[in-house]
Amino acid sequence: MDETFKSLVNALLKTSVTDQSFESMTTREKQIHQLLRHRKCPLDGWDESAIELLVNRLALMDSNNFVHNYGLGEREARFASPLVARRHYRLGHGIGRSGDICELQPKAIGSSLLNVLTNSLLLDVIQSVGVANTRACFVVPMATGMSLVLCLLTIRQSRPNAKFVIWPRIDQKSCFKCILTAGFTPVIIDNKILDNNSLETDVEAIEEKIKELGNENIVCILSTTSCFAPRNADNLEIISKLCLQQSIPHLVNNAYGIQSSKCMHLLETSSRVGRIDAFVQSTDKNFMVPVGGSIIAGFDTHFINEISSTYAGRGSSTPSLDLLITLLHLGINGYKTLLKERKDNYNYLKEQMKIIANKFNANVIENKSNQISIAMTLNMFSNSSIKETELGSMLFKRSISGARVVAIDGKTKTIGKYEFKNWGSHTNSYNDSYITAAAAIETQVKKDVSDVYNIYTTQAFYVQIPTDALSKSLAPIDAIEFIPSILGMPDLPVWMQYKHVNHSQKAYLYGSPALDDDRDIEIEVISINQFNYETHKQVMKFRVTKREKICSTHP
Repeated sequence: MDETFKSLVNALLKTSVTDQSFESMTTREKQIHQLLRHRKCPLDGWDESAIELLVNRLALMDSNNFVHNYGLGEREARFASPLVARRHYRLGHGIGRSGDICELQPKAIGSSLLNVLTNSLLLDVIQSVGVANTRACFVVPMATGMSLVLCLLTIRQSRPNAKFVIWPRIDQKSCFKCILTAGFTPVIIDNKILDNNSLETDVEAIEEKIKELGNENIVCILSTTSCFAPRNADNLEIISKLCLQQSIPHLVNNAYGIQSSKCMHLLETSSRVGRIDAFVQSTDKNFMVPVGGSIIAGFDTHFINEISSTYAGRGSSTPSLDLLITLLHLGINGYKTLLKERKDNYNYLKEQMKIIANKFNANVIENKSNQISIAMTLNMFSNSSIKETELGSMLFKRSISGARVVAIDGKTKTIGKYEFKNWGSHTNSYNDSYITAAAAIETQVKKDVSDVYNIYTTQAFYVQIPTDALSKSLAPIDAIEFIPSILGMPDLPVWMQYKHVNHSQKAYLYGSPALDDDRDIEIEVISINQFNYETHKQVMKFRVTKREKICSTHP
């Protein structure tokens, strides 16, 4: 607290009146002091007033916001639009200098401090949620693909004669194009199909390629953790050991892996038994900020500093500012809560997809090391004149985005001069078409999955009545009584049945609506805990539309 300010205020007002206000201001000051002193993400999130107090102070430290400043250079953080200035809190200098994205900028001390704080908080978060062995990280104002390019170009400096990048196939364009953009030759390793139809790394093929090419000619192995099912995360431990034995750099694409405890565990254990030079992740996918940034992290501070100094020019401070605000808003505890909710949502989504799969004689593919994305086969279309991709269109027209249909039709996709058969399936020889859905961080999946599930009530449905509202007061031995009916009416629709498992917490609504019953129906369910008689009322919404013939085996 500014003592001069305090004494001047006390001269105008009674001390007994001002003390409480000064204490409140001091509390916010202490928050900022602790942040600067410890450079750790706070356990509990800050309110918006405290966050804006910090950001405004940082902005006032940049030269363009000095009371008296005359900028005579070509780049002086000038704003033509006041709206743009407010959008960026008048932070216009960016981060870094021409030779290093992490270097201090004398004209922009506030922006430089913003950069240092964000990187420090991110390191704390990464260590706290699973990769404790991480030694350094920094935010790059580029998305994941271009940040992988930056890493590859940094490796080139120490291996100027190497030109091959060994790449276990993942069918996502930027993952492959980053190799081409960096000027290297990709060596594509097709994945192995397991008995349960999931895919895993063909480690033997990698070993053969190393022998064939010679380790001195290999730039690195570019492996992947987070990916679309049915592909599993690459076998990082074996690849890391192989890289250590053969003295080959190892770069990991961890695009949305921070939100997955499995991916983070793989990185942590692999870094201790083998070699990982850097791992790269997206800011928007893991921290719910706008697209445009990524985080490069690693276990060797010197190498991570080399990557930052390879970046040419200054960079936008927007990704760093967005992350700083988000991390202060959430705090470590808030972020960990989101991670737990995501894991719960994954289990819920998988359970609901299995129910759908059982109705259509399909299968949900088990992926042990992929706990974000889920794939369900679409073999019910095999004898149908309707294409599998039409299912994706049906979902999209109902405002369900992100679900991805992969049709195994033998078609090829060309990227550069390289052809990929059955693009989207991560392998040339996959057998079944499938649809994927993901339970990513902050997805309102219980609501969203219910909406997706209700679309299938045009055929038939079988849905468990949720008990979330009572769960805090429920003991395992408690039973629940359910009373379902149409909202405002005493009975259920004639085509809807109710089933309750005696002396339990489980009850179901099931049935098949008539073709001419085209309407939205709200079912009110009263749930009563039979032990303490706690009562909860909820409404389950069913959208009944005209039945669509999605395959010949289910008319």
